[in-house]
Amino acid sequence: MAKKQRCKKGSPQWMTTYGDMVTLLLTFFVAMVSMSTISPGKFQQVAAGIRLAFGGTPPSVLLGGRSIVKEPLISAKKGMYEELMKLVADPRYKGKITIQEREEGTLIVLKNMVFFKSGSARLTKEAKELLAKVGAIIIEHTLNTLEIYGYNNDRPLPPNSIYASNWHLGAARAASVAHFFAYELRRVREVERLAEIRAGRFDIDMYYNPDRFVPIGVGDKEIIKEKKSLDEWKDAQITILSEKFKRGQISKSQWEKGKRETEREYIKQLEDLRNKYRRIDILIRKEAM
Repeated sequence: MAKKQRCKKGSPQWMTTYGDMVTLLLTFFVAMVSMSTISPGKFQQVAAGIRLAFGGTPPSVLLGGRSIVKEPLISAKKGMYEELMKLVADPRYKGKITIQEREEGTLIVLKNMVFFKSGSARLTKEAKELLAKVGAIIIEHTLNTLEIYGYNNDRPLPPNSIYASNWHLGAARAASVAHFFAYELRRVREVERLAEIRAGRFDIDMYYNPDRFVPIGVGDKEIIKEKKSLDEWKDAQITILSEKFKRGQISKSQWEKGKRETEREYIKQLEDLRNKYRRIDILIRKEAM
């Protein structure tokens, strides 16, 4: 019969080596994470996924759950939605803010006001006031990339303009908005949220990281397409009137009156079209996992 051996007190020797190895591995991975660049949008989605998982309702294909990537940003962020709706309902900004949910993200259109002086990329005082309110909401409620689109109308630039084309001006306008968000608005919010920043509850460097803001120049590209259709409509109306006059269906006075009315309608629609592109578009882009 084998003799019973008494176990030595304390943990086995291999456990000490194993513990050292695990500690070193943990330290190594912590060092790697601390030196890495985290994608804010993806981090936000991972955090949302963890919250859903621990809440007992993880998104799952088998369970018919909804993908985090396809979740509309405006509805997923309740705080952002409520604050934006308050701003939209504000009588001072009535008709100046529209929100659209698109496949690529949430598009916020600011319109019906003078954002820039003619031929300039310098923001007006009124534009900065509105951008400050909208920017504080969308910047501090998300970590996603913000694409800013700059527009211009079809009017030619003056000979002494510093911009080579309307496209260049549109790009400069988008860059002005991006610069306002990343630097001017940041300075204001740094003062307003100083207590939270010092307490470590608000990381202003993360939210106002300049890399988040992507200016895109559209210029007069879009308005020229629509103006072409409007010009074709005007030419067609005048051609119809001329054909009727040649056939004797209308008198000369009716022909001249019809041309004047067509011209007035054309000028009205052209002015409405130019006002339509007096705007700034901000796309809160969805981050792909």
